[in-house]
Amino acid sequence: MKDFFYATAAVAQAEIRKLMRDPTELVSRAVQPVLWLAVFGQVFSKVRGIPTGNLRYLDFMAPGILAQSILFSAIFYGIAIIWERDLGIVHKLLVTPASRTALVLGKAVAAGLRGLVQAIVVYLVALGLNVGIRRDFGAMAGVALAVFLGSCLFATFSLVIACVVKTRERFMGIGQVLTMPLFFASNAIYPLEMMPGWLKAIAIVNPLTYLVDALRDTMIVGGHGMYPLAMSFGVMGAVFGLLLAIASRLYPGLIR
Repeated sequence: MKDFFYATAAVAQAEIRKLMRDPTELVSRAVQPVLWLAVFGQVFSKVRGIPTGNLRYLDFMAPGILAQSILFSAIFYGIAIIWERDLGIVHKLLVTPASRTALVLGKAVAAGLRGLVQAIVVYLVALGLNVGIRRDFGAMAGVALAVFLGSCLFATFSLVIACVVKTRERFMGIGQVLTMPLFFASNAIYPLEMMPGWLKAIAIVNPLTYLVDALRDTMIVGGHGMYPLAMSFGVMGAVFGLLLAIASRLYPGLIR
């Protein structure tokens, strides 16, 4: 068990070092949530046809934009794995005594830490727009945990895709196809009650819905999720565990 955690931490540390050497990706990823909150959110705050209860639309939307930022950042995480294979890094990792699960988990943990940086950016923008952010320690800890778990989940999903398609071109195409349907088939920018039945059925099995629900419950003053908080975290944890098992099994096949 000690060796497992050591290997996981070593992989995560290597990923964080790469990010610290070239933080431009974080800066570029920060532009999108700024535009969504400052432009889209401001405009749609004037629309009265979206039932958000006692919340302003901008307050309702802020957790969804944070979840979107996490999704869009993590879903393309797998392309780095394909680059590492082409550079021979994956081959070197696979001959180490570290378990395949530790190698995958280390990359997921690094993605989770990147997600926390994205959360800080969204928080700063939301505060600048006077969004009703909860500032007590318990709420912020809940947001951090949701962001971390959501980033781990979608980064691992990305790694599964990378292990299946194995080429950068195919990965980019599939990643672009998946991101928008995952985003719009969730409760990020409108309540599930507004959706037609078929779309609502998809949203219920979409893990992004539970990430948004957990964030809306913990992040916003007066915000309430549709599901109990424990259920949202439980669903995300279960999906992450399943994806971790699949990715660990597929990871060695990346070099074949």
